[in-house]
Amino acid sequence: MSAKLGAVLFSLSTVLSAQERADIGRILERLDRLEKQNRELLSEIQSLREELRAGRAESGASPAEKAPVEERVAVNEKRIDDLAQTRVETEHRLPVQLSGMALFNAFLNGRSAADQQYPVAAATTPGTASGGATLRQTILGLKFQGPELAGGGKISGSAFMDFYAGTGTSLNQLFRLRTANIDFSWKNTTFTIAQDKPLIAQRDPDSLAQVGVSPLTGAGNLWLWQPQARLEQRFAFGQQAGLRAQFSLYQTSERGNGVPTEYAATVPAGRPGFEGRFELWHRSGDDGAIEIAPGFHVSDTHVAGASVPARIFTLDWRIPVAPRTELTGTFFDGDNVGVVGGLRQGLSFVNAGRPPQAVHAAGGWAQLQYRATSRLTFNIYGGQEDDDNRGLAAGAIAKNQAYAANLIYRLRSNVLASFEASQLRTTYIGSGTRLNPHYDLALAYLF
Repeated sequence: MSAKLGAVLFSLSTVLSAQERADIGRILERLDRLEKQNRELLSEIQSLREELRAGRAESGASPAEKAPVEERVAVNEKRIDDLAQTRVETEHRLPVQLSGMALFNAFLNGRSAADQQYPVAAATTPGTASGGATLRQTILGLKFQGPELAGGGKISGSAFMDFYAGTGTSLNQLFRLRTANIDFSWKNTTFTIAQDKPLIAQRDPDSLAQVGVSPLTGAGNLWLWQPQARLEQRFAFGQQAGLRAQFSLYQTSERGNGVPTEYAATVPAGRPGFEGRFELWHRSGDDGAIEIAPGFHVSDTHVAGASVPARIFTLDWRIPVAPRTELTGTFFDGDNVGVVGGLRQGLSFVNAGRPPQAVHAAGGWAQLQYRATSRLTFNIYGGQEDDDNRGLAAGAIAKNQAYAANLIYRLRSNVLASFEASQLRTTYIGSGTRLNPHYDLALAYLF
């Protein structure tokens, strides 16, 4: 037999070239290596299976874990198919998340509500008490993640809408844009294009009663959602402290800011305003960081051939005052604050024959929040805007104040119930103070 094998090999050697013999040798060596690697892999797989069985025996495997691999694969494939049917997908295959809340409000107002669901000032002429129910403060939002940027940056953004436009009747609740932003973010720098609150008034009280506009609008909260461009630079002072330096170019709202009808055509719809805010923060415990931020706003209103300045100083804060308790708020002082969301009487025309003047105003708001449990939160908040009477005509608002208390209970992780009681106190020049109580029961479903 060996003689025949030798003869065959001899015959092949006479036929094949030296190069072909070398190729066959390399192939045989590779096959040997692959066979050896397969044996090693099978040994490792067997060891892993034994370790997995031992781990399950110690910890106790669930029925799903004990199921055969084929069954688990089938279940996972079904879940993937379900997600593919329900996911939100963009044309450019970028992640998009649906967000917002369905919000139901049942409310009762006093006689000075002027037929509004949530008035921002008590009416001068009392009417009849009113109440009702609505879902027009429901919010729909989209959050998106964009592509990466050079230098390790990332693009992200959001857009939120509601149904608070229109007259408020059940068949006239119009869709509108609330806030939106596009962020270009790096480790320590963020550039943002947005429609949002002024940079100098970023905080809001917590309320499910007044959502269509920010709570305490006209009573210390400068709230106007306007187009703007922002730049934020972050500085760290170790692990527990830092500074956020923020600047923005903000589009003011000029029309309807105390301008008489005969001068309305001379006022542009908006003007550029420059804002800055410098937030110092320090973290010392488990209740969050202390945050204190001075800020400023600078712009000019052009009306009737004159330039009226808007100069505003602000200070906002967030301070943990006790376990599960924190104090937040904002203070402002300046001229012509109506252009950023104060009472819309920032300009004065009371002195005939003289150029219009800016009305000085001071105000702000504060909230004390107590998180009683992981589900129950109590909030007490109030605010006011006090305008200089010397620049106001009879019938204007000298001071507008609002006070409220609410509790918010989390029925489920995404279902909230709330009850709020509040009161407006509006003082008019020449006609005294008007009061309007408001009671609101809300149910919110977050998604």
